[in-house]
Amino acid sequence: MESFLSLKVSLILLLLVLVRCVVVHGDAIDDVQPLSKIAIHRALFAFHVNASLRAEPVLLGTKGEDFQWITVELECPDPSEDDWVAVFSPAKFNSSTCPPGDDPKQQAPHICSAPIKFKFANDSNGEYTKTGKASLKFRLINQRADFSIALFSGGLSNPKLLAVSNTVTFANPKAPLYPRLSQGKAWNEMAVTWTSGYNIIDAVPFVEWGFKGESQTQSPAGTLTFHRNAMCGPPARTIGWRDPGYIHTSFLKDLWPNSLYTYKLGHRLFNGSYIWSKSYYFKSSPYPGQDSLQRVVIFGDMGKAERDGSNEYTNLQPGSLNTTDQLIKDLDNIDILFHIGDITYANGYISQWDQFTSQVEPIASTIPYMIASGNHERDVPGTGSFFETNGSGGECGVLAETMFYVPAENRAKFWYSTDYGMFHFCIADSEHDWREGSNQYKFIEKCLASADRQKQPWLIFAAHRVLGYSSDYWKDGSFGESMGRESLQKLWQKYKVDIAFYGHVHNYERTCPIYQNRCVNTEKSHYSGTVNGTINIVVGAGGYQLNSHTPLQTIWSIYKVSDFGFGKLTAFNHSSLLFEYKRSSDGEIYDSFTISRDYRDVLACVHDGCEPTTLAT
Repeated sequence: MESFLSLKVSLILLLLVLVRCVVVHGDAIDDVQPLSKIAIHRALFAFHVNASLRAEPVLLGTKGEDFQWITVELECPDPSEDDWVAVFSPAKFNSSTCPPGDDPKQQAPHICSAPIKFKFANDSNGEYTKTGKASLKFRLINQRADFSIALFSGGLSNPKLLAVSNTVTFANPKAPLYPRLSQGKAWNEMAVTWTSGYNIIDAVPFVEWGFKGESQTQSPAGTLTFHRNAMCGPPARTIGWRDPGYIHTSFLKDLWPNSLYTYKLGHRLFNGSYIWSKSYYFKSSPYPGQDSLQRVVIFGDMGKAERDGSNEYTNLQPGSLNTTDQLIKDLDNIDILFHIGDITYANGYISQWDQFTSQVEPIASTIPYMIASGNHERDVPGTGSFFETNGSGGECGVLAETMFYVPAENRAKFWYSTDYGMFHFCIADSEHDWREGSNQYKFIEKCLASADRQKQPWLIFAAHRVLGYSSDYWKDGSFGESMGRESLQKLWQKYKVDIAFYGHVHNYERTCPIYQNRCVNTEKSHYSGTVNGTINIVVGAGGYQLNSHTPLQTIWSIYKVSDFGFGKLTAFNHSSLLFEYKRSSDGEIYDSFTISRDYRDVLACVHDGCEPTTLAT
């Protein structure tokens, strides 16, 4: 019997080691940004008189488009299977010297910045190594500067510059683009953030908006930017740096609930002329507590991908476009969205934030696109992030805090609360200390305590890292961030949090309603009555390369799937909530459950969740 128990313990320990390997393997995958494989600082001149590139058309966006396809025709007299073609922006990508802090360059060309995208020359023509000819298509977005295309030999690790194309540019490189909506600090306020090439010395930014079909009003916008010295390390401070342009935010206030508004972005030049974006629309939020159909999408770890297939030689973000396209397809049935960390996986390559905001523009311009901070937005050693890793590639939160608005008191501390109708959301920042006694812990308790459960019965907690339970996240002897769970689950129980959402682990998993490692309900798909535990859900399969599930089956894990998807909450009224996990490829439902209860069930006394009472009359 003792030998059997010893064997059983050994097997469990082995499985736990396997779990840890899965997580470590997943973290290692995360740190590979396709552009980081290019040793651009080692590039050498090797111009060949008979090598050539021609890009057409040369003028883009003549009808106001913010993206356009170009065709690159190339010829190389000595072709090789490791030849590759890169898109640079600005078009003049070499200089006499590199800025301080870059790797020292002893000879020309001084290429101090990475390209924004690349393909191998044989991508579209398997005969390239025989003919030396290829025709490649790239999808370019307006990024405030011109473009040129370069041909390199020597592969990504020993690049030799063979030829450079003509210049390609957009008709108005400075145009206002890629609006991102967000809930303001009040329920009846919408923040509109966008990017342009216009500084405040060039033009005055504003938003023109109003009820659809009625007279419009104008609201001013503030303007932010940042410079290379705001980055905390490489590659963001070195080869990954690219001028981010100017980020504008306007606050549309005193909105009527449930109303359709139109808006467009404007810049008034000092010569009296105006630059306009195209027109957009949004529906304003319901009044807090309003009894109506309300639909929320939540996921993490999506990243960006290129519709032209560039940068994807490692296929790191295969689900990103599927998730984006499925959300666009279902946009009429979504009211607000939460992307809970690991937004772009730019990892210090600043150009990729423009690529991401372009990708999600059809969504973010129409519904509030709320974000949370993840390790790939914030973490840099020695900068105050809770985890001493360089997951952000030197960005240290600056890009996420500037490119997107969230209603936080201090956007460098990325925790905030927001209301949407019958929902109250408490969004934590897993990259800063959440332990008991910390400032964030105090915020979380205040946020949870402030929910009026009679008006807003659905109380939701979300963070990037697994601060609760995941059978695929083994760390420090616990399934999840042990310090987080031990500190926070007391609050979830005290304030009766319905669901806690996480990303970071690239798959989907749902637990039972759980407290202190125990299921408090035997139901699997329909929960009713008192709130005596919190359902933990990992929704980290938004698009980045998936993590496999561990073979270990915990008693509290109800459903697992390793496929790209997103969560969707539908509140039908104050007593009925539906959750679905939907597959990104086709929108089919993998998993679902319902919660049904009355207000008295929220008030009911449960273990570690009772209001104090007295026998006095």
